[in-house]
Amino acid sequence: MDLSLLNNSTPLELINQATQNGLIGSLGIEITKVGEGTVEGTMLLSEKNCRPDGILHGGANLAFAESLAGLGSMLMVDMKNFDVLGIQVNGSHTSSLRQGKAYAVANILHPGNQTHIWNVDVRNEGGRLISTIRVTNMIVKRNDKY
Repeated sequence: MDLSLLNNSTPLELINQATQNGLIGSLGIEITKVGEGTVEGTMLLSEKNCRPDGILHGGANLAFAESLAGLGSMLMVDMKNFDVLGIQVNGSHTSSLRQGKAYAVANILHPGNQTHIWNVDVRNEGGRLISTIRVTNMIVKRNDKY
């Protein structure tokens, strides 16, 4: 699927189909909701996203957050004319996940013309905060040098 065709009205099944190649699919990320300035998703704990001791890897959490925020920014811009580039990810891990799924909600804090800043909270199935993550995306004209 041409990612430039995605928008907030695209059915979740098509969004998930379009995003399952690469890291998103490898980590077990599924998009569960999209809306104006928000994206939600889950990540099932597996050997592909956890440390050798079975705990969800902090880097996988950061990739989860950047994936949701990146998709959110893509849905907000004209992808035929602009690219979305993640330029900064900063997270604080407050707890761990040893089984089940991680649930994340990404909310835009700054929907600028050149940058988007997102806050992503990752929680366990019981609602306990696992990580809170800030993601900054840069919006650039397609085919410009960056």
